Amino acid sequence: MKWQKLLALGMAAIMTAAFVTGCGGGADKTNNADKTKKIVVGLDDNFPPMGFKNESNEIVGFDIDLAKEASKRLGREVEFKAIDWSSKEAELKSGRVDILWNGLDITEKRKENMLFSDPYMDNRQIIFVKKGNKDITDEASMAGKVIGTQSASSAEEYMDSNSFFKEKVKEVKKYSDFVSAFMDLENGRIDAVVGDEITGRYYMSKHADSLDVVDVAVGPVSTFGIGFAKDNQQLRDDVQKVLNEMKADGTMAKISEKWFGKDITKK
Repeated sequence: MKWQKLLALGMAAIMTAAFVTGCGGGADKTNNADKTKKIVVGLDDNFPPMGFKNESNEIVGFDIDLAKEASKRLGREVEFKAIDWSSKEAELKSGRVDILWNGLDITEKRKENMLFSDPYMDNRQIIFVKKGNKDITDEASMAGKVIGTQSASSAEEYMDSNSFFKEKVKEVKKYSDFVSAFMDLENGRIDAVVGDEITGRYYMSKHADSLDVVDVAVGPVSTFGIGFAKDNQQLRDDVQKVLNEMKADGTMAKISEKWFGKDITKK
């Protein structure tokens, strides 16, 4: 009979362990709603003025200021984590980052894999050329040219899906970041850059003597939003609530004026 009692005790211990493990699994799944947990923001840290490293190697930018203010209002710490932007959805899905907040265009394709905040800024893809270039005046005039853009950007998505860029453009050269593309443009290695207006105009403000803008939209006008994992509805709602407050009290407008000279956020 002794062995039967031992067997019963062993079975009870296994069931208890399984129950505890099951409860622990449930806790992990609700971890996203933990309002004391640090928020990890994934970003491309070479995307001025949205998020980039300054001369002191600190990550700064428009989106950085927004995220800091939002985290402060939520009473949570924030960590900014530089990631490979082309792998951003995998980083979000794996839980290595909680949020993608870095001039992220809202697209139907991306909505399949993540939740978005409400749009907070419009963004066009426009053309940038070397100072004095009069050959490129619109999308059609890029035929036969070498065009640069950033990998995994909305401009790349548009050009990859457009037969004109596959058949008429000499080459679409893809870079890890827009800064590298602009540097090649200044050095004459490519004929134009198609990219985010906000990033390009900020870069141009620092290099006005070497670059020009062709103020024509390439592809559809997009909007920026903040990306969250599909199972992270609570965090999405919490962040949206404080963003709404920041719009209403003028904080978002002030941050925009700091980086762009005027309020260009969506009302």
